[in-house]
Amino acid sequence: MRRYLPALTWFLALLLVAWVLSRLPLVAMWQGIANLHLLQWVQWLSLNLLIIALLAGRWLILTRAMGLPLGLGQLLRLRQAGQFISFVTPGPQFGGEPLQVYWLWRRYGTPGHSAFLAVGLDRFYELWINFAILLLAVVALASTMSKLAVDWTGIAWVLLLLVLILLAVAWLLLRHPQRLQAWVERLTRPWQAHPRLGQLHTHFSELHGALQALIANKRGALATAILVSLLAWAGMILEFGLLLRFSGLEVQATQFLLLFTVLRLSFLLPLPGGLGSMEAGMLWAFQALALPLSTAAGLIALMRLRDVLVLVFSALLLPGLTSGKTSATEVS
Repeated sequence: MRRYLPALTWFLALLLVAWVLSRLPLVAMWQGIANLHLLQWVQWLSLNLLIIALLAGRWLILTRAMGLPLGLGQLLRLRQAGQFISFVTPGPQFGGEPLQVYWLWRRYGTPGHSAFLAVGLDRFYELWINFAILLLAVVALASTMSKLAVDWTGIAWVLLLLVLILLAVAWLLLRHPQRLQAWVERLTRPWQAHPRLGQLHTHFSELHGALQALIANKRGALATAILVSLLAWAGMILEFGLLLRFSGLEVQATQFLLLFTVLRLSFLLPLPGGLGSMEAGMLWAFQALALPLSTAAGLIALMRLRDVLVLVFSALLLPGLTSGKTSATEVS
């Protein structure tokens, strides 16, 4: 059954997309793209490139703090290639991380524990900050959008739980690494005969030591990475506002908050790339706010066009990563 799960997930996602599209004016989707003029294209694409660069820059800050001699171009390639895998993999925001660890180790000669820590830190920042900001947004919606038939309190508790779980894992890794190590060893017991897993204790000790040294000596870099993450979020908020403006829709601050929060929450559902969940979320939010569905159709078309462009760009980076080992100082 497990091997059919990806195909089943994609089928359900496409079925949901078809259902949403059957309720939207399809002509408006084409118009939403065709009505953009050159300056709008330049503004939109430049802002998206800036967001991508900021996220890769955060990873650069973290890897440089770890002492890894990787350049921005190399990390951009690794990050976007991993994002491509995560997008097509069923599940919320995951899938490409094992390959990113492998590429760091195989192609750039990064030690195993350092590769794992570099990817893990980047994902921790991404997830923790995403959940924390969404938690604040949902709490704000609970006080301003209480008339909507949505259990904002329940959603807030789930997000708070996720934030606390991530903090608990980080605390355990720092203060009680042996507990996490014991859990990982139980999880990987069927494969303990593998030579690399047989050295799990050594790898875990190296990972723990590297993380402790990073927190003790590089707190400024860790704080800067938070700031860059917030700048990337500001860019995503600005991009959504730009798309609304391109669609000719003016909304109040609370309406904007609802639309943006629903959009970001939709990507947490276990569907590849939020396919279907994003479209359904936008349809529901526009109906709840009594906004024109023609605008929703144009907005969905623009967001999915952006996703396709980013995916094509990311897919073009994959072949270069499958070649042999290279120096960490090569120009990407």
